[in-house]
Amino acid sequence: MFDIGFSEVVLIFGIGLVVLGPKRLPKLAADIGRWAGRARTMARQLRTQLEQEIQLDEPPLRPPAPTIHAPPPTQPATPPAAPFATTTPPPGPTAPQAEVIRDEPKPE
Repeated sequence: MFDIGFSEVVLIFGIGLVVLGPKRLPKLAADIGRWAGRARTMARQLRTQLEQEIQLDEPPLRPPAPTIHAPPPTQPATPPAAPFATTTPPPGPTAPQAEVIRDEPKPE
């Protein structure tokens, strides 16, 4: 946040020692430390409260519904036709057959 190095801190401490004197500088440093600690505590409490409010706004997560697995597909009774294959007619007579007439004598 602040780009202050070690030499700047020593310089600020030296100026404070000259301006405030050796009696008031330790008290001022303790007060600044307490103020910084309170500021951190307040920031932490604010962040925690905001996170709780966000969690209240979000709907609770429900566990996923159980999935029902379908049984594995069964193998077809006949193998599938090859692509571009021609179909054949079902077995049986394809054309009407002529009746065969025999010249046999009829029993009387």
